[in-house]
Amino acid sequence: MHFTTRPVGQTSLRLPTLGFGTAPLGGLFDAVNGTEAGLTLAEALATGMGYVDTAPFYGFGLSERRVGDQLRGRPHLISTKVGRLLEPGPVPDPAEMGWPDALPFHPVHDYTYDGVMRSFDHSLQRLGLDRVDILYVHDIGEMTLGADNAKHFKDLADGGYRALDELRAAGRIKAIGLGVNEVQICLDALEIGEWDVFLLAGRYTLLEQTALDALLPKCAARGMSIVVGGPFNSGILAGGKTWNYAAAPAEVVARVQALRAVCQDFDVPLSAAALQFPLGHDVVCSVIPGLRNRAELADTLRWAAHPIPSAFWETLKQRALMHPDAPTPRPHPFEEAQG
Repeated sequence: MHFTTRPVGQTSLRLPTLGFGTAPLGGLFDAVNGTEAGLTLAEALATGMGYVDTAPFYGFGLSERRVGDQLRGRPHLISTKVGRLLEPGPVPDPAEMGWPDALPFHPVHDYTYDGVMRSFDHSLQRLGLDRVDILYVHDIGEMTLGADNAKHFKDLADGGYRALDELRAAGRIKAIGLGVNEVQICLDALEIGEWDVFLLAGRYTLLEQTALDALLPKCAARGMSIVVGGPFNSGILAGGKTWNYAAAPAEVVARVQALRAVCQDFDVPLSAAALQFPLGHDVVCSVIPGLRNRAELADTLRWAAHPIPSAFWETLKQRALMHPDAPTPRPHPFEEAQG
């Protein structure tokens, strides 16, 4: 498959429309064999999925180490994140934090100027690379930080953003943004700086389009882009039972069942519809499912190529299963037109 590319805001970057999220390669919820992780990522790169997103938090450095070992010496685009520093010494129970096979470090939230600069330098060392393309502020917002968010957001506004802006101005990174799971913090961030791209997980999907009313229009007006993470809403749209990293509530299960019924009528895999839906919006430049192994990669490539008729999307709107104003993707949205 030859993936089409889209621009990242007003930068010189263009991302392939299908990228690779590497939280699972850091062992999210279940350990992943290092050999399988390497083979999966190498195979993804060979298919043209040349954009890879990672973070210090994923396996407490494990994802970055695995990603760097595969990207080194290969053409690639990469993003990582700031906001958590990794300090030596394991947490009492890393599995409780979602990382049963984590490296022996513990994360400390730090969104200050110095914290951002230190995190960036530490990531380059773990990756074994001399650059990244995009640097995201990770998990700022009340969903993750609760009552501590006000302090951390002030640190970002007073210093952390300045660090990001300096790194961008110096050419050490090409784009800056947030990597988050909530809409409101993106709206708040628009008030404190000039961003290029937001990595928004789970909030602009086939299941929920809460970003459509306010955030996406504001990003379009500013010439920004959105990378969509979590297109399967942490599993519920890909045959799993979790939503937002926990057991799905009854109302979510019911909505998924209604979506699945339409999919069956049109012989469209629910996962294919979920993967392709976000690319209907011009602000979305890439969709990055998190992949654990080569079997999941093969499934994803098959879903990306599955034809979906326009009548399918129209039916979802008629049954109030999609925001009435949500733009729908063209046929084969991931594929580059062949002349």
